Amino acid sequence: MARLATYLLCVIVAFSLQSCAPVTAPMGLEQASPILHEDFFTTSDGLSLPYRHWDAAKPKAIIVALHGMSDYSRAFEMPGPYWASEGITTYAYDQRSFGKSPNPGDWPGAQAMRQDFCDFIEAVRARHPGVPVFGLGESMGGAVVLTSLTQNHQPHLDGVILVAPAVWSRSDMPFYYRVALWLTAHTFPAMTVSGKGLKIWPSDNIEMLRQNARDPLFQKQTRADAVWGLVNLMDEARKAPLALKSTPPMLVVYGEKDQIIPRAPTEAVVKELGARAEVHVYPKGYHMLLRDLSGKIVWKDIEAFVEKTSAK
Repeated sequence: MARLATYLLCVIVAFSLQSCAPVTAPMGLEQASPILHEDFFTTSDGLSLPYRHWDAAKPKAIIVALHGMSDYSRAFEMPGPYWASEGITTYAYDQRSFGKSPNPGDWPGAQAMRQDFCDFIEAVRARHPGVPVFGLGESMGGAVVLTSLTQNHQPHLDGVILVAPAVWSRSDMPFYYRVALWLTAHTFPAMTVSGKGLKIWPSDNIEMLRQNARDPLFQKQTRADAVWGLVNLMDEARKAPLALKSTPPMLVVYGEKDQIIPRAPTEAVVKELGARAEVHVYPKGYHMLLRDLSGKIVWKDIEAFVEKTSAK
């Protein structure tokens, strides 16, 4: 009887795990040519993703910027105008499942995010022929940009900028983190988590953090299976330096006070990139480097990298 009870329990648990698998947001239902419309972008699978842009009068370069987890294109409203004043046009779109894009809160899938990035780069090049195009990724966006360079179909980039890239993989996490992540993602995938009460500061710009807290488009809670998907992406990003197909000129920037992505995996990735990347570390920098109180220092360093690389 005890063996039967154990067997039945195993069957029930197995069925529960199967029926509660992590959810991925659905793809679009039609094939389309990637196109930039006035205020939204059509992906190759027919989804419409909102975007923002800060235009230089005569752009000498373009930055396509990808935001981090829970965030959206508004993440670049501080550096965007500055770069525009320096002759660099910035585009930033709401990645699928974030901001005003479809299926908010559901994990979109890393491959779909990489394809969107490639599509957007293609559309930007069509709009600005002959102008150098740089891919910038912040946190989760940095993981998308970095892993896109390991794919057979890579985005056509003149340079890459990684801002506090999300490279905290399972191999860098304590065992109990990995167990808790698996259990929640596979038993209660719709359960939401937040950073409330953790006393973790993503930036020293308190007013900006308060604005995010009031912003209905900034996601305050995250599904457990979306965290699972993010960690899968970070696993890929952590291994990416050893799998790069090619490496355009690259700039990596991160802060010594980053409380979101531990310093050890970031430094390991930097070491593996070696001479392929220019690296700037900011002693007073937090995770949201571009929005820190001292963020303008980082904006200027990125502008200098873009100008130097574009002149080659």
